[in-house]
Amino acid sequence: MADTDSSKAHRGSQLELFGGEPAPESAATPEKMRAYLHELLAEVRNADTLPWPQDRLRLYRLLFPQLSYWLPEEESAQLRFEFEAELARLQAA
Repeated sequence: MADTDSSKAHRGSQLELFGGEPAPESAATPEKMRAYLHELLAEVRNADTLPWPQDRLRLYRLLFPQLSYWLPEEESAQLRFEFEAELARLQAA
């Protein structure tokens, strides 16, 4: 099928279909992810008890590994290991 103007109109986000603006590009970068992960890690390292309620803890346990994939594999694996080790320390306290 030929690429016509009408077929191009159906590409992109749903907002574009209804005359809305295209979705903004993510401003996330490996540097920003690294900084955020180090902030979370520092928060658990400096805590004597779990610093978050259970629902936030579940969120961070899911989010931390996903965000770490922005980084090189070795660095990502190390950060995930350190984060889980700190959580285990706090849960044992």
